[in-house]
Amino acid sequence: MLDENEKHRRRMANKKRIIDERIAQAQEERGVLILLKGNGKGKSSSAFGTMARSLGHGHRCAVIQFIKGRDATGEFLFFKDHPRVDFHVMGHGFTWETQDREQDIAAARQAWALAEQLLTDGSYDFLLFDELSYMVKYGYLPVEPMVKALQRRPQHQNVMITGRTMATELQDIADTISQVQDEKHAFRLGVKAQAGIEF
Repeated sequence: MLDENEKHRRRMANKKRIIDERIAQAQEERGVLILLKGNGKGKSSSAFGTMARSLGHGHRCAVIQFIKGRDATGEFLFFKDHPRVDFHVMGHGFTWETQDREQDIAAARQAWALAEQLLTDGSYDFLLFDELSYMVKYGYLPVEPMVKALQRRPQHQNVMITGRTMATELQDIADTISQVQDEKHAFRLGVKAQAGIEF
């Protein structure tokens, strides 16, 4: 009868064989489109963490925030002076704060025009379009030009898009989709939003 150590060794050896086979099969080298969606907290935080990882490898990055704009977020304060990050805060704040649809649409169009430029620039390795998905949901921007621009981008370029909901057309062309669930949130317990956690 095998002892626990030997059982563990055999399980891990089998697991390693399976993982090594999967790694051997994944030989395509290209940038990926990653969508972070869902009602839970942490989509932008995850995206900025991925950008930090990219920067750690010497990559050039750019950020466009499509909604945030009224207050300086922690991520903006941290990355704004980084020599390999171009950080663009294009929104005027949450729609329930601005209460100005025409202004929000104009800001969305201006932000997307910049995004289209970045998607043609091969000097960028990583692009983060924070809260872009809302521009489609609210009807501020059509999704078809987004799909075309994303599909035509330089082959090596990685793109992350955040937002609670994602248009089906974006999901159809995505390589990776992660959903952040909302099981519990301090705000609903009466805890005030705080710097370094919510913004």
